[in-house]
Amino acid sequence: MLKNSKIISKPDIHQASPTMGKVAVVKTEPENVIEDYEKLLEISNYNEALVENNRSLLKVNISWQHYYPACSTAPWQLEGVGKKLIKDGYKDLLAAHNGTVVVDPEEGRYNNKHKLIEDKLGLKHVVLDQPPIKWIKYKPKNELLVLDKVYEDELQIPEILLDTNIIHLPTVKTHVFTTMTGALKNAFGGLLHRNRHWTHSVIHETLVDLLQIQKEIHSGIFAVMDGTFAGDGPGPRAMRIHTPGIILASADQVAIDSIAAKLMGLNPMEIPMIRLSHEKGLGVGDPKDIEILGDDISKINWNFKSNENTLASRGQKLIYHGPLKPIEKILLRSFIAPWAFLASNIYHNKFWLPFIGRRRIKSAMKTSWGKLFNSYKY
Repeated sequence: MLKNSKIISKPDIHQASPTMGKVAVVKTEPENVIEDYEKLLEISNYNEALVENNRSLLKVNISWQHYYPACSTAPWQLEGVGKKLIKDGYKDLLAAHNGTVVVDPEEGRYNNKHKLIEDKLGLKHVVLDQPPIKWIKYKPKNELLVLDKVYEDELQIPEILLDTNIIHLPTVKTHVFTTMTGALKNAFGGLLHRNRHWTHSVIHETLVDLLQIQKEIHSGIFAVMDGTFAGDGPGPRAMRIHTPGIILASADQVAIDSIAAKLMGLNPMEIPMIRLSHEKGLGVGDPKDIEILGDDISKINWNFKSNENTLASRGQKLIYHGPLKPIEKILLRSFIAPWAFLASNIYHNKFWLPFIGRRRIKSAMKTSWGKLFNSYKY
């Protein structure tokens, strides 16, 4: 396991941070996106949220091992943020990935060109839910909504995350279970082990609990969200692809998700994870109370649809919230659970991607952002 650097605590940073309730936004183009990421971080005063001498983890988002625009962290997102942190003196910098029961992290890291950027910047990487990362039992300091019940007081987290800065790298997209997915959802893959699907029936409350835990264990939390490509519809793996060319950053995980939701044409306070986090004082979720730094986005509404499902998600919702709820534990927590993972893989990888997704990818690759992705070559 990688050794931790010298730790300098920054207690209660987010309860008193002057960056709470503030979101930086920059409109960008492919030819200057790296410079615009530097501009975005400067506008956001990101260094006020982090402790420079502590280890900092760039929490990469991989929602599919295949490349699908807007689905996972963009290579220019990782490059722009990584270059700025290195330039500003963050020496102990690490890329953090995670796998899922349906996504291979190493294959995803390669296909999404994260490995290329990590090699270019000289970044080491870890996969949080694989050896040699050690997982330890964690007792939360504050009352949780659901996680202590789901895991029956056996909640575990990766030891490597303790007393570190975490910089989340989500993308702007909708989600079949959480309406939209951003900074809050990005912690889902890092803080919970591969049985994290146990929480899908209470996913909004789970994400609120994870934000609470992050505030307890991290010396700093920050998020940089990429909306160069963005996705609407049944996300994260069956979306329609758009190219709005907007990037966002904030120390307030609730606020950045709120503004991303608003850009998508959604009502942030109707999304339970945002509303509950706002009510618990974990961040600012009401857009009228959020200060926008940078470009004017007051008239933007992309009119994304977030109430669509795939065949796979309809089946899952029958288990989580429908008539199959009484046998949820048998279906998803017993020896027969792999059937669900296999069904998801067959649907997304063998049917949806070759017959629907490939056409959308081909069209996206003809855009300026698609050409930029293709310019990143191993």
